[in-house]
Amino acid sequence: MDSHKLKLRGRHGGGSGNSSDSDETLPLVSEEYAYGQRSREPAAEGSRSYVMDIPLTPGKTYGAYPVKKSWKASEAESLTDFSAVSFESGILFGLMRSRDIVITGVLTLASLVTRLWLIGRRPNVTWDEAHFGKFGAYYINHTFYHDVHPPLAKMLVGLAEVFAKHNGSFDFKSGRKYPDHVNYTLMRVQLALYGVALVPLAYIICLQAHISRPMAVLAACFVLFDNALCVMSRFILLDEPLLFFTATTLCCAVTFQNVNKHGEAFSRRWWAWLLMTGASLGCVMSSKWVGFFCVIMVGIATIDDLFRKFCALMPWEEYIHHWCARIIALIFVPLLVYTACFWVHFSLLYRTGTGDHKLSSNFQAGLKGSMLNEQPYDITYGAFVDVRAVYNGPGLLHSHVHTYPSGSRQQHVTCFPHRDTNNVWQLQKARGVKTNYTVDPIAFVNDQDIIQLVHNTTGATVRAGNEFMAPMTSAHYEVAAENVTTTTEEGATNWRVEVVKQKHSGRKDKRVHAMTTVFRLRHVETGCLMRVGSRRLPKWGWGQSEVTCLPDPTKKKDIRSSDVLWYIERNSNKRMEKSDLSRYVKSSFLVDMVQLNIEMAKTNNALWPDVNKYSALESKPWSWPLLIHPMRMVGWNDKTVKYYEIGNPLLWWASALVCFAYPFRLLYLLARMKRKCPLWRPKELLEFWDNSKFLWGGWALHYIPFFLMGRVTYIHHYLPALYFALMQLAFELDFFFKRWQHGRYLRTAAWAIGIVVCIVFLYFAPFTYGWDKPAKLLAGRKWLSSWNIYEDFYAV
Repeated sequence: MDSHKLKLRGRHGGGSGNSSDSDETLPLVSEEYAYGQRSREPAAEGSRSYVMDIPLTPGKTYGAYPVKKSWKASEAESLTDFSAVSFESGILFGLMRSRDIVITGVLTLASLVTRLWLIGRRPNVTWDEAHFGKFGAYYINHTFYHDVHPPLAKMLVGLAEVFAKHNGSFDFKSGRKYPDHVNYTLMRVQLALYGVALVPLAYIICLQAHISRPMAVLAACFVLFDNALCVMSRFILLDEPLLFFTATTLCCAVTFQNVNKHGEAFSRRWWAWLLMTGASLGCVMSSKWVGFFCVIMVGIATIDDLFRKFCALMPWEEYIHHWCARIIALIFVPLLVYTACFWVHFSLLYRTGTGDHKLSSNFQAGLKGSMLNEQPYDITYGAFVDVRAVYNGPGLLHSHVHTYPSGSRQQHVTCFPHRDTNNVWQLQKARGVKTNYTVDPIAFVNDQDIIQLVHNTTGATVRAGNEFMAPMTSAHYEVAAENVTTTTEEGATNWRVEVVKQKHSGRKDKRVHAMTTVFRLRHVETGCLMRVGSRRLPKWGWGQSEVTCLPDPTKKKDIRSSDVLWYIERNSNKRMEKSDLSRYVKSSFLVDMVQLNIEMAKTNNALWPDVNKYSALESKPWSWPLLIHPMRMVGWNDKTVKYYEIGNPLLWWASALVCFAYPFRLLYLLARMKRKCPLWRPKELLEFWDNSKFLWGGWALHYIPFFLMGRVTYIHHYLPALYFALMQLAFELDFFFKRWQHGRYLRTAAWAIGIVVCIVFLYFAPFTYGWDKPAKLLAGRKWLSSWNIYEDFYAV
């Protein structure tokens, strides 16, 4: 059999009803012709061809193609359903690949035009460029910062700024005009290239999902002609790298599914696509945490595959190998990529900056320029210190002029997470010991010494006693700060230092050291231990962490829980020489990475919308598929260049319809199969599920979770889900037109729909490419009353 031929077994029947079986070797017919009429039966062992049992009548037209003895290759379409046929050699596959490369190239050129046209038109910092452009500059300056997102996409922004020869001096203040030395256009172009790649990737993904070539091209056109995807690719943002890695993950996962079903397990090609899937997962979740939805998507598909292998009674040894391969490629590899991104992140940001306070003191001490890096190592009496709680979260020991509303009615003693002048305390000797700390010989603070903590700003001294209970934790004693007078109880302000641990000191002594000595503070008179927990004071305490004294009647309990442990983070004494604390203080990369992720989660969870304040930028998830509330990306003055984040309405509404309807249709098909009246054979229904589960599942996983989130949401959060929805729309159109008139009008429908979508894209293009005239001139494009194109309904 020729390499470009497909063997069909046809039954030629005459008018009398008699039939004779004969084999004909015909060129490969189109998917439209063969779909729904084939029954696959493997040929002899060792052959990769399939025999297709199709009743043929000479002279009769099947779909768009008449059946005849000899066909020309030009009259046949290439089959895109790779699960239906595998080939005896790679010649035909090579021809297909060449044709697809041409189509991919044309789509890429078209994507370049739509994404790069007039990309530098607005010379001002636009929308979130104020955030992400600044973050990119931090990598150039090597300045540590804090943000809610993982670092990969932001490092790509920094790379774009490096290629644009930005020196890191521009601050990307919102609305500010870019100076001449900042090549903002080149920066935008580099980020836009990730958006350009979404179009050809959509075509490749749809081919791998067994969508016919015309409809795969149409799916790519859906991505090409969506205004929202286009406008978001034209600025210095994180969304396009996120969408790019989402697309590569989907492409690799769908391709691996095909190789896994029809190829040889554990072959080079099999391993390559599996490992690329894992690497793409690592990249997408390293760009934004939304990428973890892709992890769930691939995880569900993997469980589905392994469950089928289990039900197929695969030998245990081979089955275990499949499990091990998935664990390595889809768990370890993504985690390795995720970890590597943070390692690069930490390596590049080695100077102190605005975000280093989010991490441990040990980490901060390792940053160049940090105030914790150069300070006296030994703690002396008379030194001014910042005392930090070991317990993660509360922060530094703090006081201010505000007093408790009950109890002692003395000054609050709390913990405050940020650096502040009210965090500074002077270490003094026990009450009654008179010392001149600027003249007398230097005295070091040692284990078991009795000290006083005197607030540097107010002069009040920390005290405790069993006569007043803490305001929130009523089982503990109150800790307050009072200005000591002759009426103050003798031992109320004395605290014993109990060293618990010496870390990395390199010395065998009993001295208290900055950063490396962990100690307890035990109240001498009552024996209670100064403690801080997770409870916060109400409004009268400014929401700061409550500090209490944990009762210990024995005065001897060796309590080592982190809530009673403290260390001196910052030490200042002009009489002492400064030391390089990097010799004593070390931080663990893995500990720092975990802590940074915890802080990212805390910051993300704090992004709650203000229910009492309207914001024209925010929108609810239910409104996204319906395109109820598009978003103004810039100011709306008549003379400024205006951008409006609005999608192609036809695409958004149609894709939403098919995505909402899909689970009901799937249930209908399953119910028919259960009632023994199926529309297809069971294998065909399974194939339908395999070809669509990534598309619909990706949409659902990237959309539904936003209903469970409390954080503020914007319409651009829907874009990853939209990418899946557009391809699901193409899948449904392909499914319908293949069966309607046997695929006769499939190509015509693809052309017609593509032209309509392009026209709508051009109709809304002024919002995509910038409109510098009064917005009211575009009043006709206001299809819904909720679109604030030329007026703000909530303006006061």
